[in-house]
Amino acid sequence: MNAVEMKNIYKSYEDGKIKALNGVDLTIGDGEFVSIIGPSGSGKSTLLNMLGALDVPDSGSIEVAGHDLSTSKNLNEFRGKKIGFIFQLHNLIPNISVRENVEIPMYTQKMSSSEMKSHALKLLDDVGLKDKADIMPNKLSGGERQRVAIARALANNPSIILADEPTGSLDSKTSSRILRQLIDLHEDKNVTLIIVTHDMDVAKLADRVIEVLDGEIISAGDESLINSKIDV
Repeated sequence: MNAVEMKNIYKSYEDGKIKALNGVDLTIGDGEFVSIIGPSGSGKSTLLNMLGALDVPDSGSIEVAGHDLSTSKNLNEFRGKKIGFIFQLHNLIPNISVRENVEIPMYTQKMSSSEMKSHALKLLDDVGLKDKADIMPNKLSGGERQRVAIARALANNPSIILADEPTGSLDSKTSSRILRQLIDLHEDKNVTLIIVTHDMDVAKLADRVIEVLDGEIISAGDESLINSKIDV
């Protein structure tokens, strides 16, 4: 089974003036780790938003985790059950605690408050931040906030993790730790991991590198990159 099947996807904005995606075809296998690269404005973030059901195409079909997003009536429910998001700037809510931030995706899971708390504490323990559960996000370092974002992304036990520049604002040591946690998750739980990045050192870690330019996929797997993987 494939995690992603995109066929002939077109997406434009501002009444067609900005063509973000131009006839994209893409298949990603279940449990695969891929990176998506390309210059600013190439369409890579739009592509990620399509995969996460945060946006819908003008035409074409998208099937993610067995769900046809082109015809689905309840994309919120799909996201809540299948997708974990990690953003460059973590997007934590500043006026609630670290634990409460991690609990947010659980509200779609019909869990009791005690179950949510227990699950959130376990996830924070997994990323080494259980002792920070009751403080506010602004008391954390940048790397710690991104680790909270990883815990939050795992709160709904997703089958697919979508990460948009997850280490873009971090120093190299913290970036390596974040990437190691994501790769361990992918390897240990067979989670499909899709990372958008501008950093070729990050891109090389993936099983496959997908290159986007001017809204089109110009390469869906460069062996020279795969064979020159670096260690984290």
